[in-house]
Amino acid sequence: MNEPQKKPRLKWLAVFWADLKASTDPALLGVARFLGLLYGPIDRTVSIDQAARKALGRRLPAFVGWRHALGGITYMLFIVLVVTGVLLSFYYRPSVQEAYPSIQYVVSEVPLGWLVRDLHVWSANLIVIAIMAHMARVFFAGTYKPPRETNWLAGLLLLLVVLAFGGTGYLLPWDQWAYWTTTEVLDTISRAPVLGVFASVLQGDAVVSGATLSRFFAWHVIILPWIAFALLLLHFSLLRKHGIAPPPGETREAGDGVPFFPNHLLKAFIVGVLVLAVAISLAALFPRPVGDPADPFTLPSALVSSWIVVDVSLALIRYLGVWGFWLFTLLGMSMALLPLFDRRPERRLRRRPIVLALGTLFFFGFLVAWLAGRQLRSLPPSTQLRPGEMIERFVPEQESAEAPQNEPDAEAEGGEEEQP
Repeated sequence: MNEPQKKPRLKWLAVFWADLKASTDPALLGVARFLGLLYGPIDRTVSIDQAARKALGRRLPAFVGWRHALGGITYMLFIVLVVTGVLLSFYYRPSVQEAYPSIQYVVSEVPLGWLVRDLHVWSANLIVIAIMAHMARVFFAGTYKPPRETNWLAGLLLLLVVLAFGGTGYLLPWDQWAYWTTTEVLDTISRAPVLGVFASVLQGDAVVSGATLSRFFAWHVIILPWIAFALLLLHFSLLRKHGIAPPPGETREAGDGVPFFPNHLLKAFIVGVLVLAVAISLAALFPRPVGDPADPFTLPSALVSSWIVVDVSLALIRYLGVWGFWLFTLLGMSMALLPLFDRRPERRLRRRPIVLALGTLFFFGFLVAWLAGRQLRSLPPSTQLRPGEMIERFVPEQESAEAPQNEPDAEAEGGEEEQP
């Protein structure tokens, strides 16, 4: 193409690009801001390219460093869970007859399906570690104090949503381990005050059945994602509004810091790549085994856990009973209500002994329960989990249905015997 022919086309492209930028609302940059690619406020009075450069040039406080990456790690793992979950939903079928075969198909037939599934499993474990570490840093640093108490509450609700994601997704493989672990946990929660109502609603039947699987799937892929999206939007909006909390004794949150681009964005990129590499490596090297298909009438020889919170729950249930599970829940609720009572500006930990004791009890207790739960592989000596009782719930119905068919045959046989 000749040089004179190139100029009109380049000029047309330049005019088109200028018109496109002028006609595009800079509010669209809110998506990039939500994803963490922009930090500063979006100036809607200028064109979208100028607004992007202005946001990227915002300077972060000098105290923002690697220790603030825990929240980004949690968010990165959440994105991995969403992406892998969507990919798995293309093949998963939420029914008693097809759930287990669909998982087997993903693992054995779908190209890299085993990797996607195990990446989902490991990300579900890593996100619990990341969010607990993030909460511990915020809690002991006292950054839940005003004006950030609403953001602290939103973060705790996000923790509950993450746990609910894992709990509802744990049953979906519909193997023996998932079935009987869910049965034991729901049976214990059903006997707990207040929490028993939620257990019965989730179970939806006298025993864990297809109704339970359907409800868990609906919560996992429909209800919880919308709740998580709303809480993330609130959490990030409040973070942008109040800024990152400064260390104790420092009041300035801005000033002679480092620009968001490229300094902080490069750190976020490095952390994201490392987290993704760790998750993929764990998925490739330590895949989660699949148990036998779920059978309500046969107890497995052992339970193999694949989620941290299951280990914690089983340890609380086996060693402390239903009240231990309930008391640990109350301990978590007390942490949510802490900003209502601890409103002094003091943030040095040695001058907050009650907060130190409460946080140590919660986070150290979680760690101890996790380590103890990992040692549990045998089934509990609970009569409520014996398959014989479950058979008794179904066999009478089957016998009553078969009785009318057998009675005429018995009468006929009796009549033949009386004829001689």
